[in-house]
Amino acid sequence: MSLLTIRRATPEDARLLAELNGHVHGLHVARRPDIYREQPSPDELMALYKDQLSQESVRIFIAELPEDKCVGYASATLQQRAASALMHADSFIVLNQLAVAPKATRHGVGTALVNAVREAGRQAGCRRLLTEVLDCNDEARSFYEAAGFLPMKHVLEQLL
Repeated sequence: MSLLTIRRATPEDARLLAELNGHVHGLHVARRPDIYREQPSPDELMALYKDQLSQESVRIFIAELPEDKCVGYASATLQQRAASALMHADSFIVLNQLAVAPKATRHGVGTALVNAVREAGRQAGCRRLLTEVLDCNDEARSFYEAAGFLPMKHVLEQLL
């Protein structure tokens, strides 16, 4: 996509983020309604994003095109793990959400957003970038694998 820009989100972007959230949240609800609530109200989402944007460890990036103000976002959290008797100390950035408007998919928006999260992690001294994806989301898994992510562990579930 021509003239795609990636910028850091501000609290004034909470409404944009709430609108874009619907693109990804609807897919999650359709696939796992036992986990994900129906679409939250815009006010709930705006409060959520304003809270996240106030946290020092959170990084949210917005993808913009001149003709479509906002076509995607990525939210991530910087995390530190102290050393323990079993594990080394570690620092990593976790990609929590990646949403791209349907009209902008397969045009490099997701890749540009992941690259922004990678760079934020590098600048913060992180050693790794982590994310999670539902097993039933083949499209997202394929995207992440093409972006260089490798499986790290498998989380298994059993309903009780």
